[in-house]
Amino acid sequence: MRLVFAGTPQVAADTLSHLLDRGRHEVVAVLTRPDAPQGRSSRPVPSPVAQLALDRGIEVLRPARSGDPALSDRLAQLAPDCCPVVAYGGLIPRRLLDLPPKGWVNVHFSLLPRWRGAAPVQHAILAGDDLTGVTVFELVEELDAGPVLATRKYRLGEHETSGEALAALQEIGADVLAETLDALEAGTAAPVPQPPDGVTLAPKLTVPAARIDWTQPAVVIDRQVRANNPSPVAWTELDGERFRVLASTVESDAGLAPGEIRPGKRDVLVGTGAGSVALLRVQPAGRKAVAGPDWGRGLRGPGRFA
Repeated sequence: MRLVFAGTPQVAADTLSHLLDRGRHEVVAVLTRPDAPQGRSSRPVPSPVAQLALDRGIEVLRPARSGDPALSDRLAQLAPDCCPVVAYGGLIPRRLLDLPPKGWVNVHFSLLPRWRGAAPVQHAILAGDDLTGVTVFELVEELDAGPVLATRKYRLGEHETSGEALAALQEIGADVLAETLDALEAGTAAPVPQPPDGVTLAPKLTVPAARIDWTQPAVVIDRQVRANNPSPVAWTELDGERFRVLASTVESDAGLAPGEIRPGKRDVLVGTGAGSVALLRVQPAGRKAVAGPDWGRGLRGPGRFA
């Protein structure tokens, strides 16, 4: 089939690379977000998907608005049979959805209808889910609500971060997408409507929401740390400055008040509303990330996070 691939971040580029290396379907163009300023120079930089396409000699479409008439005209000229989508980052209007005969198929990193939205992996970890997965579904105008074409389950590890889970799910998703495209080409795909019950939403995580509330139980704080790694990163305050917590683990109750810090020879414990948290990796304000015990050895005595 002729494909126009829509996606923007690295996870999408990895999936595109898998499709290109597999070689069964022809990717005639990619649709991605416009170049974005990065670094101190604020120089516009192509998205990972755009850069991969440029390296492979594939046409890149970067409209400022997906509703741009020029985009629909060019898509009509390209005449794709299907448009696979992985984390494009924009809404696809109806007139574009109707262009390819086999539709737009989206790879989503949850078992829909649970965790519809931009951050399904992060919210699965925040909620303490043991099981998540990948869903490939037909794109419709309603958010992540289209009929399901394929699913694959994935069990989250006890200490897994959202970054680690997403990397594993991307590999699974690339395989499931390839199988789904083959089924669409063969005419054997069987879309199943999503059930009306069990819908939960997974909006993008924010920096304010990543602030740690030490009155919460240790297990909740540990989930927050893992869900916000690698971005936006859980944080707290120490002596009026932001202090980032990149990795932690749950420990038994050490008799500490919420936010109270107890440095030891081999660990750094912090009190919570129930139990304690051991800091495994941290980043004090203005410094590089270090192991929690290494940071703790520099403390002169007990302290408290705000």
